[in-house]
Amino acid sequence: MADEVQQTPKRGRRPGGTDTRAALLAAAREVFSEQGYDGATVRAIAARAGVDAAMVNHWFGGKDALFGEAVLQLPFNPKEIIAHLLEGGVDDLGSRIIRTFLTNWDVQGGGVFAALIRSVAAHEQVAHALRDFFLKNVFAQLAGTVADDRPELRANLVASQMIGLGVVRYVAKFDPLAESDVETLVRAIGPNVQRYLTGALD
Repeated sequence: MADEVQQTPKRGRRPGGTDTRAALLAAAREVFSEQGYDGATVRAIAARAGVDAAMVNHWFGGKDALFGEAVLQLPFNPKEIIAHLLEGGVDDLGSRIIRTFLTNWDVQGGGVFAALIRSVAAHEQVAHALRDFFLKNVFAQLAGTVADDRPELRANLVASQMIGLGVVRYVAKFDPLAESDVETLVRAIGPNVQRYLTGALD
């Protein structure tokens, strides 16, 4: 009987299937978080994912679209997060906003938010994308649903609170705020966000 020859699995780049898309998304989050938008290259992201750089264009159409899906759209899906936030009514909406965003950001170690801020500082297109994500897709819709007046100003106030909180917690990492548990920050900041949404602004 002839000896059986064991085939050694071929090594090399990942084939271009749907797992390639997932690998690129994961790699993009890491590289954008580490290097910001301008510092991250398609080649670096592809290398981290173990695929050919051409796969970025194949699956996403380019670096901008990859950033949009990997970073701006995660961990938040705008429609899902709005539905979730509105489930509990209006009275403690401010607290739910703080809790939901910090919980999601904390799961990522703050990396997703840090990638946004580093990229915004150097790239106007990303700044517009961040503005659209927080204002148009999330806070403007929330304010428009629950506010009796001045929804645009209210949305801007909430966005400024959340972005400022994210910068201090995940980018500048001011202690003790950076190390505080989520519920402590919910109690401290939630009432401010609630007033921005439903309270008197004058």
